[in-house]
Amino acid sequence: MQKILIIEDDPRIQKALQRQFTLEGFDTIIASNGNEGVAAAQAAKPDAVILDLMLPGMSGRDVCRTIRQSLTETPILILSAVSEVADKVLLLELGADDYITKPFSPRELLARVQVALRRQRREEIKETAHFGNIIADFGRMEVRKDGALVVMTAYELKLLRYFIDHAERVITREKLLIDVWGYNSYPTTRTVDNQVMKLRQKLEPDPANPQYFRTLHGIGYKFVSDPSN
Repeated sequence: MQKILIIEDDPRIQKALQRQFTLEGFDTIIASNGNEGVAAAQAAKPDAVILDLMLPGMSGRDVCRTIRQSLTETPILILSAVSEVADKVLLLELGADDYITKPFSPRELLARVQVALRRQRREEIKETAHFGNIIADFGRMEVRKDGALVVMTAYELKLLRYFIDHAERVITREKLLIDVWGYNSYPTTRTVDNQVMKLRQKLEPDPANPQYFRTLHGIGYKFVSDPSN
């Protein structure tokens, strides 16, 4: 039975979501504030997290960031009445997988959770990958450059793995937003550009002249594992 952690302080929404997910065969865990949510996530290791952005005590943003650090692959879906683009971009960069504004349909939220879980199961996990002086161990969630550990965020690791799994293929920014960030449409692709820039800064021999993470102007990006070919 898959476990869903619901971090929400409104009892009515708690009850509606618990009923919806229980009817679909999920084991639901309820937390009423941010601190409870973080503790529940660390203890229960849920398959997905539904997180209200406006919480008493610890903010939803801090909860998202904290949970993502320990549960790097678990889908996190945000609930909020806030709909500004800047907040959506921030949450993507913090590691959220989807963003749903209130009021919402519990059935729509259920469908989005199921999509996120299916997408996670479909992802092929390559335990280790090597290119140039880089060794990526996705089992340990570690990347080393010349043997030294490189500090990587959850989404940098996710993006790196996607590039490696799709080496030598041309990938549009929109495709990356869909497959890595989980958005079917989004008004800006700067999130992708910023994350690719960070990968270059951390992994390229010369970030200003990238060998591995190449830009195809007007199209997107291509990862080249062996620049000599």
